[in-house]
Amino acid sequence: MAPKYSEAAVAALKAEYESANQGHVFKFWDELAQDEKVTFFEQLSGITPSEVNFLRDLALNPPKEPEETVVEPLPASASASLIDADEQTIQSWRQRGLKLIGEGKVAVVLLAGGQGTRLAFPAPKGCFDIKLPSHKSLFQLQAERIQRVKELAAKETNKNAKEIGLPWYVMTSGPTQQDTDGFFKGTAFPAPLEEPAVNTRKSVDPYFGLPEKDVTLFQQGVLPCIAPDGKFMLESKGKVAEAPDGNGGIYKALLQPFIESEKGPISIVQDMKNRGVEHVYAYCVDNCLAKVADPVFIGFAAQKQVQIATKVVRKDNPKESVGLIMQKNGRPAVVEYSELDDATAQAQDPSNPQLLKFRAANIVNHYYTIETLEKKVTLPPHVAKKAIPCIDLSTGEKIKPESKNGIKLEQFIFDNFKDLELNEFASFEVDRKEEFSPLKNKDGEDSPQTSYRDIMLQGKRWLEAAGATVSEKLDGVEVPPMVSYDGEGLGVFKGETISEPFVTLEQAQQLRK
Repeated sequence: MAPKYSEAAVAALKAEYESANQGHVFKFWDELAQDEKVTFFEQLSGITPSEVNFLRDLALNPPKEPEETVVEPLPASASASLIDADEQTIQSWRQRGLKLIGEGKVAVVLLAGGQGTRLAFPAPKGCFDIKLPSHKSLFQLQAERIQRVKELAAKETNKNAKEIGLPWYVMTSGPTQQDTDGFFKGTAFPAPLEEPAVNTRKSVDPYFGLPEKDVTLFQQGVLPCIAPDGKFMLESKGKVAEAPDGNGGIYKALLQPFIESEKGPISIVQDMKNRGVEHVYAYCVDNCLAKVADPVFIGFAAQKQVQIATKVVRKDNPKESVGLIMQKNGRPAVVEYSELDDATAQAQDPSNPQLLKFRAANIVNHYYTIETLEKKVTLPPHVAKKAIPCIDLSTGEKIKPESKNGIKLEQFIFDNFKDLELNEFASFEVDRKEEFSPLKNKDGEDSPQTSYRDIMLQGKRWLEAAGATVSEKLDGVEVPPMVSYDGEGLGVFKGETISEPFVTLEQAQQLRK
């Protein structure tokens, strides 16, 4: 618990910062109004400067890798491919996953703390409209997938979908928390959003129709931004510049007391346990094709009895800028493309020369047992050089840098993989065109245009596979999640000609009569 503001508490806090060589943060203290001092005191009390110094030094001077570093693909015992698996095996994974969902043993965690900076979008990325015919945001598409998979699980377990608890825990950050909360509740909209998206969101129930008790927002942590001389940067005279601690901050955040209960605040993990959750599916908000609470993946991981599993897609080419899942010195790891020499990156699979030997591209789509998330982990920090708005310590004037003037410390979600034995970890290969289309940039690769394209082409494939004819005039068809989760239930469109760029639940229900 943070100390209460008082002159004595301020003096103690100043001493703590001065001993960590960060006493400069108090330089403008006497210029602040009383309420500003209280707010600044509360922020500074939430930072342990000596710990941040330790992380800074560790990030800038990471431990050296062993001289004899050996990398190999994961063994067959620790991997499987949805692309190569037979239908009977896939169906067994699906049934197992749906049964676990139907029994209330599954929870979903969404990593949604990122801002749409590269998109030139001023709101949380999950609010983004990729211009589908429905104009549904990423958040709404994902919420509807949760609702649809509950219906599939209900059918598998002979239950009513409303009886099934599938909690959705949404990790935000300081900059995105308020806007995300308003967007989920339907009470506020981050400005400026384009008019169609605003109108569409207003017509949707709070939490996109999911039970309020099953949707929880919580915040990831933050760390001070660091100047080249190692000092904490000030955003203003009464505020340290901070940045979210990276997607690896999820592990610490899941153990923080965010949820009020009869016995006092409890953590997200404790709330999961109280609900009977045993299996957790985690994914990133910017993947428009993410199969939220994927029963096939959950069933596979549960059958393997691993602590962590991760989805991968086949690397497109040797130069593709993706991290790769492999074993490093006998343990699971993610190796960045920049760490591989050309010969390793271009090496062919001895059993199939048409494939790269190292091809398991990480898409940050994970499975965890609840026991894994209960454990406290210490992840190594990484340096991200950024242009960080700050104030000049000598003049107090605000600076808006055009070049990188400081660093942010980030933790990566996969840095705990190496703590596992190979028999505690599994990699699950999926089809890129069905499950991975990230939204990163305003234009070009991984942009709204490619996200739109990939969803529309997926719907076209599903309908044609079900026996429908899609008009040549269309560049694709939007199939809403409530109509089909992954291509199922579209047989009613057999023999139909699809001439509109979308199908609706009402259409499907009418055809089923």
